[in-house]
Amino acid sequence: MTERGMKESAMKERSMAEHSMKDYVVALASSVREAVLAARDQAGSRLVRGHSPGGDAQFGLDDVAEAAVWKYVADAGLPVAVYSEDRGLQFHGERPEHLLVVDPIDGTRPAVAGLESATVSVAVARMSDRPRIADVEHALLMELGTGAYLYGDLDTDTVQAHGYGPAAVPALTTNTDLTRMFWSIEFNGHPARLMTGAYGHLIDRSANTGGVFVFNSATYSISRLLTGQLDAYVDIGNRLLRDTPALLPEFERAGNGRVLHLFPYDIAAAVFLAEKAGAVITDAYGEPLGETALTDLSVLNQRSCVAASTPELHRALLEGITWQV
Repeated sequence: MTERGMKESAMKERSMAEHSMKDYVVALASSVREAVLAARDQAGSRLVRGHSPGGDAQFGLDDVAEAAVWKYVADAGLPVAVYSEDRGLQFHGERPEHLLVVDPIDGTRPAVAGLESATVSVAVARMSDRPRIADVEHALLMELGTGAYLYGDLDTDTVQAHGYGPAAVPALTTNTDLTRMFWSIEFNGHPARLMTGAYGHLIDRSANTGGVFVFNSATYSISRLLTGQLDAYVDIGNRLLRDTPALLPEFERAGNGRVLHLFPYDIAAAVFLAEKAGAVITDAYGEPLGETALTDLSVLNQRSCVAASTPELHRALLEGITWQV
């Protein structure tokens, strides 16, 4: 075979492999969605059965979703490593080349309530000793309620959207005005006193002329930037704690004894997709999130997040939040 033929063959094989990985993650998320929707109204779905390794409450519906992940992985047969919210790191097959970071339900509370703000989040990275968000090669967010999804990989320039109707997606807004901002904020595991002290003035300025939402799902919130429904998403708890370690007891009280900030499985897929779509997404210091380790739940590896549809709005948020509370 000629050198050109060898290159074309290699490119074809890679194209087939990438296409297969997209099919794999879409089918995985679809399987989880089907299982969750079937079990959502069953008795026990709202009961807290325990806590995840990171300390977040695990509901009965989480058990269903986690089981659906592993069933699909086992049935599909592909050798992979899987890191999920409840079960941690598991291996299927020998010498897996890929690590799947899966949050089977990001937004369990909305899901058990039958609300729309919940997704299945899947990020895929090459297996290594310390895989990071920067190593993600494929990412998928699928809405539990509708089955619509956003997908991206390293070999495509844009995010692929399915199930969002005739409007083009991604469709980032161009808003730069804090008073007209439609944005989502986080309270789970975050003392309300500290959150309102940090950005209560921004809530007051935007609640009437824009919109303020609490979705209890980082991935759903960030995905709304890509659909053009939101201008920004803010979760600043981790920066407040890093800046003032004496606040630890307050965060532990709000988190039932644990620090509950953004874990890598919360944001791995969302960061990849937001960056590919052209949004600005960083931690609350304005630093990239790529160095976040994918399999480390320690407080030092937990993160804050400020995401915005425009650089101007992102900068205005970082400058407008009161950091010393």
